[in-house]
Amino acid sequence: MNNETILPPELSTFRRTAYRPVTAEGDADLRGSKFSGRPWLQHDEPWPLCPNCNTPQQLFVQLNLASLPPDQQKHLGDRGLLQLFYCTSSDPLCEVECEAYFPFARSVMARRIDDVSEPANTGAQGPVQPFAARRIEGWEAIDDDVPGYEELDQLGHELSPEAEQALEEAERPVTGDKLGGWPAWVQGVEYPSCPTCSTRMEVVLQIDSNDNLPYMFGDMGAGHLTCCPNHPDVLTFAWACY
Repeated sequence: MNNETILPPELSTFRRTAYRPVTAEGDADLRGSKFSGRPWLQHDEPWPLCPNCNTPQQLFVQLNLASLPPDQQKHLGDRGLLQLFYCTSSDPLCEVECEAYFPFARSVMARRIDDVSEPANTGAQGPVQPFAARRIEGWEAIDDDVPGYEELDQLGHELSPEAEQALEEAERPVTGDKLGGWPAWVQGVEYPSCPTCSTRMEVVLQIDSNDNLPYMFGDMGAGHLTCCPNHPDVLTFAWACY
């Protein structure tokens, strides 16, 4: 039985398309979409450092907006890059000291770069033990992502026991690394608010433990890169675990 027949018809209005990254071992070019690897940096820009331990942060992900599916470009734009850097230092344990599981943590940097036409800094020194790079070669569409029951409840939709069971059997919302769709929240609905306008931020990318990145968020948690719909330069990352 396919997911179209498993999902209750009452959820049809909530359907969104999510996209799994199609990845391969090895780095992409400096402007390419990737997990880890070498980021595009301005010609005079050093590799981003964690302000807590002063060591290079890991590049978790870089998205080239021009390579995203068209419906995602409508929300995010079709030029430039999104980058997420994260400190994985264990001495000091910046993840804990800076509370990196909360949005806008000091040891995490999420940003947008609009202009990547200039020559890049190819000699910046990154982490001593960088994660293995995985280039993103494409996006596989999942046309029927829907919210979990907690988010549906917040949206004013109460599921019947039968519909809730069907949602669980369909494994929705989709877990794992994905672009767009509905977040698979671990500890309840946790959209951050934009510090500029207080608007609820929107999820851009879900990053799961040990999927395309060899990293675990706490006890098999998942994180979400989010962006303000009114201020596209305001991005952040937060995660939760079981």
